Amino acid sequence: MHCFKVLRFVSLWSKVPLGSLHPSSGIVAQFDADSYSQKVNLGVNTYRDNQGNPVLLESVQKAMQIVREKNLDNEYPPIEGLQPFIQAAIKLGYGEKYYEKNGKYIAGCQVLSGTGAIRLGFELLNKFVTPGTQVFVPNPTKSLHPTIAKIAGLQSKEYRYFNPITRQVDFSGLFEDLQIAPNGSIVLFHACSHNPTGCDLDIDQWRQLLDLTKQKGILPFFDMTYQGFTSGDMDQDAQAIRMFTEAGVPIMLGQSFDKNMGLSGQRTGCLSIVCSNEREKEMVVSQLNLIARSLWSCPPVHGARIAETILNNQKIYQLWLDEVKHMAQRIKTMRQGFTKALKDLGSPHDWSHLSKQFGMYSLTGIGQLQIKELMEKYHIYLLDNGGISIAGLNDTNIKYVAMAFHEVTKNTRL
Repeated sequence: MHCFKVLRFVSLWSKVPLGSLHPSSGIVAQFDADSYSQKVNLGVNTYRDNQGNPVLLESVQKAMQIVREKNLDNEYPPIEGLQPFIQAAIKLGYGEKYYEKNGKYIAGCQVLSGTGAIRLGFELLNKFVTPGTQVFVPNPTKSLHPTIAKIAGLQSKEYRYFNPITRQVDFSGLFEDLQIAPNGSIVLFHACSHNPTGCDLDIDQWRQLLDLTKQKGILPFFDMTYQGFTSGDMDQDAQAIRMFTEAGVPIMLGQSFDKNMGLSGQRTGCLSIVCSNEREKEMVVSQLNLIARSLWSCPPVHGARIAETILNNQKIYQLWLDEVKHMAQRIKTMRQGFTKALKDLGSPHDWSHLSKQFGMYSLTGIGQLQIKELMEKYHIYLLDNGGISIAGLNDTNIKYVAMAFHEVTKNTRL
């Protein structure tokens, strides 16, 4: 009779800790599970119309129809993506004047929206910058930025950006932090509609940062995820890009069409890098392709085809510009309406920062107890830092949300 020894294998995964995603992911699940009729989601990460619904823009519908009628195949695109899309995105970001003169020196690669642009850009930087070079990111910034830097092998460090007392840009702190940053540092800037604060730099502040950039040899990496959502004007929202490039600064630029075209499910974006000559551009594109090949092999084509059609069809392009202007205006109107509603209720607090901020996001300044009460008593969902998406407000819910905010803050200090 044979005796067999039973081997007990310990699972490799038995000690894996539970991963924690961005708080907005949990908010969506809580909101969806809530059956309360007046529930409000102020944690939405995409634009909503005045009925609270996702938007399929008319310009996008027209572009989709054109793409369908072409009866295109679904073969792999080149690793760097679709060139007509890349060139159209670069022209939109840098401006037609600069593109016509210097477009042949700009390396571009289609990426998976703004997050993909940051990831690919950071991977490239880690490969070629001097070891120990730091990436400075604003405090606060999108929660993924420091994480992506770490995964890409870069060391990130924060620079001051937001003043929680004035609820506006802390420019003196920002400038001081970048002034003492090592020469040659990489600095991540939000070009417009800063997420999560809603606080943007003005033209004079950008000029000062341009001078500092040239003095210290800083490499600016612009995240332009919400072009058009600050002012409703594509050129105005890209003023920092135009200012730096016209001054001869070799920037990096990440673009996304998730918000301004409503293509969030298509993950359509572009990373571009200003080079010194065509040979340098060729080398940079080759390295971007090597890294992209290991990250996602090649990008999806459908969203890029839609975006390229919009950007290269003059009639549809003008329609899209009008729609973006309308979206930006609705957000601005909601900011003003929310501020007025709180004032009309007799709130003892100054909420004027809400109407002074820009784009979809805002840090309201309310604390954890008020956030908890808003969620549990009034079924209003927002981020645990008091951040809200203004796009979640509409004519139907704005007075209810203002009433709830007033009730939870009227006897507290903000």
